[in-house]
Amino acid sequence: MRAADQWALLEEDLGSNWAEARLSFSTESSTADAAAILAPLGPGRVGGELRFHVTRTGSGPERLRNLLERLDRRRVWGTLALIETIQETQVSTHVTTRSALLANAWDAAVVKLAPSWSDLLCELELDSSDHLPRAALLGAPMNPTRNPDAIALRFRVSGKQGYGVSPGMARRCFERMDADGITGRIVVLGGLSDTENADTQGPVWRVAGRSV
Repeated sequence: MRAADQWALLEEDLGSNWAEARLSFSTESSTADAAAILAPLGPGRVGGELRFHVTRTGSGPERLRNLLERLDRRRVWGTLALIETIQETQVSTHVTTRSALLANAWDAAVVKLAPSWSDLLCELELDSSDHLPRAALLGAPMNPTRNPDAIALRFRVSGKQGYGVSPGMARRCFERMDADGITGRIVVLGGLSDTENADTQGPVWRVAGRSV
């Protein structure tokens, strides 16, 4: 079934009270070609899927329909699936409960650490790929790097000296993201205690065989 026709069926099932729909597109051919066509939606790649969202207000549905029709014309076939729907009655609650989450979540993560911690490898998992450019900008002091397998940014934190942002500066970055309406989760991927720098800027973390 053509992508535009798949969206027509999904949109019909959404009803009249939806405010935002989060979708995935799994292509049967080139993910890169699909990503290029869907670029105006800011898709994030998760495994073999492209994930993005569309809002009901403005020209959101029409823009999505036009882009999906472009996929069909280019014969980029795949499966469009609905991941999550936010209803209009949920919007205000969603924004209110998540608006100050990142700074608080960082505080909660730090409190759980051993008193002797010295180095952390962390990840900021974002709720939407639309947040990626802005989060990277507001989090620039953390020197974040993109996790290509998720909608996420990785960063290092140093509790003493060496490579990594200070805990206080990390919190300040999260406060800026909160003020900008960026939502997500903070995950501590790994931690070390009482490390000493021996002619280096700190420990080297290896994830999936790569230094990070």
